Amino acid sequence: MTDPVEDVPASWPVIASATTFDGGVVSVRSDTVRSPVDGAEFVRDVVVHPGAVAVVAVDDHEQVLVVRQYRHPVQLRPLELPAGLRDVEGEPAHRTAERELYEEGHIRAATWRVLVDLLPSPGMTDEAIRVFLARDITTVPTDERYSGHHEEADMGAAWVPMTELVDAILAGRVQNATLCAGVLAAWAARNGAGYAALRAPDAAWPSGDGVARRG
Repeated sequence: MTDPVEDVPASWPVIASATTFDGGVVSVRSDTVRSPVDGAEFVRDVVVHPGAVAVVAVDDHEQVLVVRQYRHPVQLRPLELPAGLRDVEGEPAHRTAERELYEEGHIRAATWRVLVDLLPSPGMTDEAIRVFLARDITTVPTDERYSGHHEEADMGAAWVPMTELVDAILAGRVQNATLCAGVLAAWAARNGAGYAALRAPDAAWPSGDGVARRG
């Protein structure tokens, strides 16, 4: 480990590439990579993902808004943060977060900051997630609320004290990676330099903006 403590951009040569699966949300690309260290060639399958955002919405009582919906791959209805794919071309990440908070949480927020940026599984996917902090909350009137579809039609939302969520995370009772990272980041900010020290909502995001994902 050398200073500074940060991710280092790198791009090893790709000598061949082919799309082996093209689905509705993700695709799979098979890359033949040449190592600049020893010259060896190897194949890596890459799950190509549009990226996502999530929101830790905190009210005046230090409660966090969580949602619950069915997740078929893991056969659970886990606690999660309001979140969604970056599936609107050209839409800034913080605008996507505002939209998802409205659609899934039925609330709006006046104050936004960036909590944490995540690469959930960099050994197999280029998925990048930005988790925002949202505060100064107002509730969307019932007649203006978004109606979900599929899994979202069964979505529930609730406010949970941040301390209870931290305890549940550390006890293993909740497992959603984005919720765990976002809530623990909010806890660290709250008990550290404070929310105001966090990055602006439009802060640079190289991984999320595709700079680190070109190949």
